[in-house]
Amino acid sequence: MTARFVAGRIGFYTLIAVLLAFFTIPLLWLATAPFTSDPTYEVGVPDFTWENFQAVAEHPYALPSLYNSLVLSVGTALLVVAMAALAAYALSRVRLPGRDALLYALLLLSSIITGTAAMVPLFQLAVELNLIDSHLGLILILTGGLLPAAIFMMKDFMDSTPKSYEESARVFGASPLQIVRHVVVPLVRPGLATIGVWAVANVWGNFLMPYLLLSDVEKQPAAVITYTLYTEGGQANLRMLSTFGLLYSVPVVLMYLFVSKKYGFRFHGGIKR
Repeated sequence: MTARFVAGRIGFYTLIAVLLAFFTIPLLWLATAPFTSDPTYEVGVPDFTWENFQAVAEHPYALPSLYNSLVLSVGTALLVVAMAALAAYALSRVRLPGRDALLYALLLLSSIITGTAAMVPLFQLAVELNLIDSHLGLILILTGGLLPAAIFMMKDFMDSTPKSYEESARVFGASPLQIVRHVVVPLVRPGLATIGVWAVANVWGNFLMPYLLLSDVEKQPAAVITYTLYTEGGQANLRMLSTFGLLYSVPVVLMYLFVSKKYGFRFHGGIKR
């Protein structure tokens, strides 16, 4: 019995070590390859050169693409957070016939009708509205794709907020918008932060829609520009790819750490605090 227990524990820890290595080695490569003069696919000790970063800075579209990604991500996140908060608040407070069925239908349709399935009608819609090669058009389309799931998630936060605070504000003459702004929003800040991070992460790594709707290379985000760092034969420029990949990853990681430290992705009553 003891030998079997020991063998099981050894097997368990071996499996954990293999899984950790599977996820850690690519991250180590991403952290070391940009500082290596001639990086390979193997993880090695870097010689701490800055030539790779200089090459990325001299690339005509690399750094501007990061700015484009920032514009698209922040613009979409702001729209998604604002519209999801208002819609979720209305659905949470107003008792409508078939409300729950509507929410599940929206979530189901947003899961089934993905960007790939809706590619042709979305492209035709963008052409008709003259939104091709437009950051605004892409932001609106990405917002529409993220809103159903955002509303569904945000409604849980709205359902958890005490209605007594709103009733007290209403007694003192606060309007519905004032109640939302000064009472509800402080209560659901962690939820707003969660939806914001989720929206930014989805847009930051989105390739299909920007590739489809932005033909001007100067307007394309980093997710699309990354694919230009390969040769026509499909060979990767490891110096450029690793360095640009590191720069591409840092903003999202910093955003997640900041929001996680500030809100912890846990529900806290804003008024009580």
